[in-house]
Amino acid sequence: MPSSHQPLNYPTTRQADQVDDYHGTNVADPYRWLEDPDSDETKAWVEAQNKVTFGYLEDIPQRESLKQRITKLWNYEKYGIPYKEGNRYFYFKNDGLQNQSVLYTLTSLDGEPRVLIDPNTLSEDGTIALSGAAMSDDGNRMAYGLSTSGSDWQEWKVRDVETGDDLSDHLKWVKFSGASWTTDNQGFFYSRYDEPNDATKLEDANYYHKLYYHKLGTDQSDDLLIYHRPDQKEWMFNGSVTEDGHYLIIYVSQGTDPKNLVFYKDLQTPDSPIVELISEFEANFSLIDNDGSIFWVQTDLDAPRGRVIAIDIHNPGRENWQEIIPQAEETLEDVGVLNNQFVADYLKDARSSIKIFDLNGAFVREVELPGIGSAGGFGGKRYDTETFYVFTSFTTPATIYRYDMVTGERSLFRQPTVDFDPTQYETRQVFYRSKDGTQVPMFITHKKGLRLDGNNPTYLYGYGGFNISLTPSFSISNLVWMEMGGVYAIPNLRGGGEYGEDWHQAGIKLNKQNVFDDFISAAEWLIENHYTRPQKLAIGGGSNGGLLVGACMTQRPDLFRAALPSVGVMDMLRFHKFTIGWAWCSDFGSPENPEEFKALYAYSPLHNLKPGTAYPATLITTADHDDRVVPAHSFKFAAALQAAHSGDNPVLIRIETKAGHGAGKPTAKIIEEIADKWAFLLRVMDF
Repeated sequence: MPSSHQPLNYPTTRQADQVDDYHGTNVADPYRWLEDPDSDETKAWVEAQNKVTFGYLEDIPQRESLKQRITKLWNYEKYGIPYKEGNRYFYFKNDGLQNQSVLYTLTSLDGEPRVLIDPNTLSEDGTIALSGAAMSDDGNRMAYGLSTSGSDWQEWKVRDVETGDDLSDHLKWVKFSGASWTTDNQGFFYSRYDEPNDATKLEDANYYHKLYYHKLGTDQSDDLLIYHRPDQKEWMFNGSVTEDGHYLIIYVSQGTDPKNLVFYKDLQTPDSPIVELISEFEANFSLIDNDGSIFWVQTDLDAPRGRVIAIDIHNPGRENWQEIIPQAEETLEDVGVLNNQFVADYLKDARSSIKIFDLNGAFVREVELPGIGSAGGFGGKRYDTETFYVFTSFTTPATIYRYDMVTGERSLFRQPTVDFDPTQYETRQVFYRSKDGTQVPMFITHKKGLRLDGNNPTYLYGYGGFNISLTPSFSISNLVWMEMGGVYAIPNLRGGGEYGEDWHQAGIKLNKQNVFDDFISAAEWLIENHYTRPQKLAIGGGSNGGLLVGACMTQRPDLFRAALPSVGVMDMLRFHKFTIGWAWCSDFGSPENPEEFKALYAYSPLHNLKPGTAYPATLITTADHDDRVVPAHSFKFAAALQAAHSGDNPVLIRIETKAGHGAGKPTAKIIEEIADKWAFLLRVMDF
């Protein structure tokens, strides 16, 4: 086997004379041509890069045994949380190695389940995925969305639950939308874009979202346009029918900003107007449920960690709003109503805490969880007395419990069997100081008996953006890493939602550098506390986390042995020009704004590669059909990295075919990619 230090012969990438003027700053963009994924030149470049990358990976002796171990561990039954509509239960299940999970239905929990839809039968290679499903209130019809090769574009169909047959309904050009049925079971609301240019539909910017009502048995061209705003091309709409069927709630968002508007329409009154209940983008508002004209709403208005208020839509003035559950020390993630009580899902230092309150806001009890981890579920209708939830941690596979809302008792419903001993591993949570003194939490998981001698291969994973919280979860991928003796660390960086909206705001736009400082400080803490050293430290992240890795490896190439940026946003000056990229300006800022441009240009991974620098061993991963973060980001970054890099560390790009941003990716492709990542780290970190 060739040495990992042997220089690689990278494909030659043509450099063009493209220069752009940003507010008086000239910026070269020599690899602009790689933005066209369908050109013959780009296709040839992809093929040449993959040839080098897979040639390198295939030379790693442990690659095949890694794939076999991951496959063996992955092969266990995975159940989704059951939920009920009408007199039927529905749940997802994967037998183990199925490319896609299968949706089942049954009339009682101890009855015989029946397959409702098996996405594995829709394509030979598992690249058609079920991207959404919505049951009618009587449980007799299912609207469902399909995504091909990981695209965000969806087609929606309707299936008769009893017969398993599809009806004639067929909706196209649906994106960033679910479906919400009217309680008469005759149709549903959904959102779509106008039909795009077929040749460029995976790159073109998406504007002018529209909310429609589809009546069963009619053609899509006859769908009723409920709401759109020709004067607001960036507004996006999500329609949701209240449980009592009385109101259509219209959520209005602008990009990925958590601040939203809330409108409603009275479905009991023909031709009723759309009423603007919340008409300013100043906070996040989410309807929990309604009691007649009283709307119970979760919001972070004047409460960055969240609270519950009541709004009487007959007297909607703010002076009439009632606070029911005030802001707590913990961060309020979600609220539902079951057994005529509020079930509140909190995060306490990025760990789940579930509390129950009566409808006046009085505390009833805390749900006892099996340990430190993440809990979710608690779905159902307002008067349901039973519900289900899932619990997981870094060493606990997703385990489903049945919960009695009256007695507070839980019983085990589904517990997966995985071929490992969880008692051999331990998780601890530490708090470290970032560059500006901010305290940041970090979970560290590894085999028990770890020696703190600075020699442990460590994988530091992060995200830090878009108000998304990273909480403990089980992963076969991470388990295999730890089985090999590796340490797995996740810091809860600013930009996420772990401590509410203030924490999110501290890591966006002009504050984005805080996120990178938090991640770098996590690496330094692990080194100072003798978990690892730079030669044994790898960093990884996907999407916004791919940006994180790209920024940190360009800012501190000396600190890391290896970097695994996945489907990352690497060109911070042109991200807004493709598909839904414009929507990220709420977190990143806009290159069109002179001050924000300056901040973006200062950390943009593509623009901060310095010629003659020895960068960490790098395996960039992307997919040719990613229409969320278009592959041009990774293509251009790989070309620029290979041109700038000095030294013998391999800097490679692995380009998956017939796959997208990650959602719906077949199990087989996931396992291959994990095996390649760990094999790469084994080789470059010499363990």
